[in-house]
Amino acid sequence: MNYRRLGSTDLEISELSFGTWAIGGDWGNHDDREALKGLERAMDAGVNFFDSADVYGSGHSEELLAKATKGKEDKVYIATKFCRAGNIHDPENYSEKTVRTYLEGSLKRLNREYVDLYQIHCPPLEILQNTEVFALLDKLKQEGKIRYYGVSVETVEEGLFCMTNPNVSALQIIFNIFRQKPVQELFPVALEKKVGILARVPLASGLLTGKFKKNEQFEKDDHRNYNKNGEAFNVGETFAGLPFEKGVELSEQVSWIAQKRSNMTRAALRWILDHEAVSTVIPGFKNVKQVEDNLAAVDVPSFTSDEMQRLTDFYWKEVHDHIRGTY
Repeated sequence: MNYRRLGSTDLEISELSFGTWAIGGDWGNHDDREALKGLERAMDAGVNFFDSADVYGSGHSEELLAKATKGKEDKVYIATKFCRAGNIHDPENYSEKTVRTYLEGSLKRLNREYVDLYQIHCPPLEILQNTEVFALLDKLKQEGKIRYYGVSVETVEEGLFCMTNPNVSALQIIFNIFRQKPVQELFPVALEKKVGILARVPLASGLLTGKFKKNEQFEKDDHRNYNKNGEAFNVGETFAGLPFEKGVELSEQVSWIAQKRSNMTRAALRWILDHEAVSTVIPGFKNVKQVEDNLAAVDVPSFTSDEMQRLTDFYWKEVHDHIRGTY
């Protein structure tokens, strides 16, 4: 495993880490035993960073992380998120009383004294601009409840605003072959300001594995079913904002990326890692097999400059205009 510094923090984190949304819920059937085995396999391979949120399975993913990392608290870093358990548009949701309640709940479930990276979970831009949430996070940091803080954002504009605050250590943003917009404007600023980048939804909800057909059926409790068109939250969080059938078609057009890289999953993750601004990529998983497939991405060949340009051209000519939602 290779490690990269998370922005200007003192955290050296595995360049391939894991998100825990899928093992908490909202991705169809899941098995806690398989989830714990997957977490153990990841740590055995050198993964030392996991991303969660208080709403993933109503805190279930945090509880699983507590079980998996027991006795390894000083070796494994945990990032978690807050605000979406309440009304994200209500300023009261970001008050000191409310945020402390969110944080204490996460700490209890994680069985930890502090959170390594505490992130605001996709808040509206006006909340970031018009509340004292950053000052509150500074206070929690001074108290030792959190080590660093960041923001999970939906848009480049939100990310750029967050980086005007010098104490924002990291941004989490959707970034994959189908969502390349951050490269142009966001990444150069992140590098300049030494803000870490966590690349989420790296496989476009599975589209970039190349395994789906247009008639694919998803379970009722899978967001790829109930949020297919943004019915529950920002449509960009599901299939990177692409209409599913179009996404399948586009994934077939980039199947060539698997050449010399075993499969599309590993290639798609490798492409993300080939961007200097990225601190870590955080694919999800539900079982050991998926963990192992994702881990293999660190060992496949990087993309050549010609291949990178080919994918950039592909994005702007074939993909960009089909993405829905704010980004």
